[in-house]
Amino acid sequence: GDPAVGKTTLVKKYTTGSFQKDYIATLGAQFSNYEEKIEGKQVKLTIWDIAGQEIFEMMRRKFYNGSNGAIIVFSHAPEELKSFNHIEKWLDELKKHCGDIPIALFGNKVDLINENDLISNKDMVNSDLNVQKFVNKPDIIEYFKTSALTGQGVNEAFQKLVRVLYFKASEE
Repeated sequence: GDPAVGKTTLVKKYTTGSFQKDYIATLGAQFSNYEEKIEGKQVKLTIWDIAGQEIFEMMRRKFYNGSNGAIIVFSHAPEELKSFNHIEKWLDELKKHCGDIPIALFGNKVDLINENDLISNKDMVNSDLNVQKFVNKPDIIEYFKTSALTGQGVNEAFQKLVRVLYFKASEE
């Protein structure tokens, strides 16, 4: 996702339960190891938090190699709505470098808006109706409304992707 949409804070919330208030740009990539229990088995995860700035585009491509799944994050914050318009760019980039992998779509910072507007106001750029066009794409497993600040939807979103990856690996 775009810079400053909350990718790093979402990973921190999921892996440590903490929230990083001050924005610190990710330089290149950060890696987090985490274990999740699924079906009674410990699953080891390596989460790659890749920088969204254009300057890191060439470097980003190297980190995509070997990815089993991905998360595209956009922001619902009014001043960051342009990030919604870049979802297609991130989808294309993932498709080009990763092929067909499961992708979760996170609409972050829902704590900064009235969620009912996403449902009822179809004219909003980031309305549920407009998000649905991405959810209908074959590689998108689901759309989650998240808040790294409050924790809303964070664990559920990550756990859904982890479960999809776990069952996909079990089939192979």
